[in-house]
Amino acid sequence: MELARLPTPLQHLPRASERWGRGHRLWIKRDDLTGCTLSGNKVRKLEYILAHARDNGFDTLITCGGLQSNHCRATAFAGAQLGIPVHLVLRGQPSGSSQGNLLLDHLAGAVVSCYDTREYIEGRDQLLAHWQQHYAEQGRNALVIPTGGSDGLGVWGYLEATRELDQDRAAAGIERAQVVCATGSGGTQAGLTLGSALFGLPLDIWGVNVCDDAHYFHEKVAQDVGDWQQRYGQQAPPLDVRVLDGYVGEGYAKASPEVFALIAELARLEGVLLDPVYTAKAFNGMVQEIEQGRFDGCRDIIFLHTGGIFGVFPQSDGFNL
Repeated sequence: MELARLPTPLQHLPRASERWGRGHRLWIKRDDLTGCTLSGNKVRKLEYILAHARDNGFDTLITCGGLQSNHCRATAFAGAQLGIPVHLVLRGQPSGSSQGNLLLDHLAGAVVSCYDTREYIEGRDQLLAHWQQHYAEQGRNALVIPTGGSDGLGVWGYLEATRELDQDRAAAGIERAQVVCATGSGGTQAGLTLGSALFGLPLDIWGVNVCDDAHYFHEKVAQDVGDWQQRYGQQAPPLDVRVLDGYVGEGYAKASPEVFALIAELARLEGVLLDPVYTAKAFNGMVQEIEQGRFDGCRDIIFLHTGGIFGVFPQSDGFNL
């Protein structure tokens, strides 16, 4: 059973190009339309991870993330589609009624365990091991999926996506493109960077970090690609890991008024909805880098929309409407 609805469209943004492009043509790769309840980039990774689970006799999925994790919600729905129970280990305690991704986690039938932020950060691996052992004692075989599905398994999703993106490029008459995406757990950037290098594609990959810093993501991309090499006996070419740092703002999942205003403006201009945790921060970073001349000399810039729009609803107070 296919989880992702592929290929996703590459859409030209004429009004956004006029507004922010400074002579560049802006495009958007609509990976927010991959299916599995608008799961964005997560479902491309999960296709390979869940195939591995089924091929190796795993009957339960355990994964982790923030209270409004897109990856956790995507895993909950992917598990429901395949009839595999899902247990989510979440960072933070809900207040009031469930909203956004957390509401959808419950609707998809996932078991949800929430932990205080400090307990989660200090003991995440132990919590995951605890629940894996819990299911083992019941005679079940649980696969622990890392944050964001970002490891050597998940890398396949965006390694293969680079082929699709290159077909889009050729069909649109684009000679070379700068590709910009949000990077939070590093797996999407790892797959794109590896795929572009492995296949020799005219695509320069840039990640806008929404947490941590450039040093962290240089190491994380190398770690995920290293895991891919070890698992499959593959050899990766030298990688050009590019991170646009400086757009995290006050912290992960904390957006500035500027970011909320950008979400509203792009929605009005192009009918495209971003989220305040990932994609809007990355799009804002791209706009700022265009203004500073980062991409001068290359006509076309492709923004990879990695989804996450359910993150809009828990932060609706950020919009000045």
